[in-house]
Amino acid sequence: MAIASAAEPGAAGRRESDPVAIASAAEPGAAGRRESDPVAIASAAEPGAAGRRESNPVAIASAAEPGAAGRRDTPSIMGYPRQRPRRLRSTPAMRRLVAQTAVEPRHLVLPMFVADGIDEPRPIASMPGVMQHTRDSLRSAAADAVSAGVGGLMLFGVPRDEAKDAIGSAGTDSEGILNVALRDLAKDLGDETVLMADTCLDEFTDHGHCGVLDGRGRVDNDATVARYVELAVAQAQSGAHVVGPSGMMDGQVGAIRDGLDAAGYADVVILAYAAKFASAFYGPFREAVSCSLSGDRRTYQQEPGNVREALREVELDLDEGADIVMVKPAMGYLDVVAAAAEVSPVPVAAYQVSGEYSMICAAAANNWIDGRAAALESLTSIRRAGADMVLTYWAADAASWLR
Repeated sequence: MAIASAAEPGAAGRRESDPVAIASAAEPGAAGRRESDPVAIASAAEPGAAGRRESNPVAIASAAEPGAAGRRDTPSIMGYPRQRPRRLRSTPAMRRLVAQTAVEPRHLVLPMFVADGIDEPRPIASMPGVMQHTRDSLRSAAADAVSAGVGGLMLFGVPRDEAKDAIGSAGTDSEGILNVALRDLAKDLGDETVLMADTCLDEFTDHGHCGVLDGRGRVDNDATVARYVELAVAQAQSGAHVVGPSGMMDGQVGAIRDGLDAAGYADVVILAYAAKFASAFYGPFREAVSCSLSGDRRTYQQEPGNVREALREVELDLDEGADIVMVKPAMGYLDVVAAAAEVSPVPVAAYQVSGEYSMICAAAANNWIDGRAAALESLTSIRRAGADMVLTYWAADAASWLR
């Protein structure tokens, strides 16, 4: 205050660093302008420049070159007609050459369902073109997908209703449908593909939740994790190269890693469903696995709006030893895919879920969109966001389209 008063009579009451006071001392009549106000700066530097922004290219051009007002600070030699981005879109070959994002069959993983107690493949009404397979039809379809070049297969088992119980015993039974099917494909395909298994209990429990319930009907985290370890070991014994814990239980990845290592399966990969959201887009999947869920899964799956929470889950799974981390669903969560790809030192997967698949199929069936073009565009967008691999029900078809 003393400084301002000494420098400018009548400045008493102004703060020492008050830009108004400083401006008043430096430039009579500048009172009321902020120290960093581009109008004030422009006025001091160039009479008549008031009202121009400090970084305004018009103002800069005016000061540097009389008569240049209205021109961009980028020289015109850099603009149209010399710059024509359409040149790089002129032919299919040119577009392929300069493409920044590629979708190749090797990037795609095909989820497949195998059901116990059926004699013929059973179409899933809410997922056009997808079915519950018999053991025989699964072997045939898997061989076709691998021949088309898909990067891997993710298996889900659908037991008989009478085989379901409170703890999902059919999932760890060596003669359960998923483990039998894994052995079939391991025998048929060996290392020609990457054989993955869903490591969860919802297909096998009579209540449809992803874990073991406590006395109050809530999912018991630690009891569930113990079951996941047993599931993962059973799947590894049956030939799975990759186990995919999808239940979003705290500590599941670390416990499974320890369990696999102790059982002699240190080379089995863990694909962690690290950021799995409580999504409305899972609807058709529930039909696919004949899930009898009562209630919802919001106490363990994530809220759709929480990206920081998703990244925390990714980091926790990485710390616990995840070899691959996954975001599910994909299309509505591309920001999460991109954020995960930024922080993850391991490959990032994204799951284009049943509802995302089915809504494109439905629009195509009504001739509202080109289904094939929309499918490939959606896969490109997921890859562009940063996914190294995409689980998609179009994997086999897209592999054929892309070859």
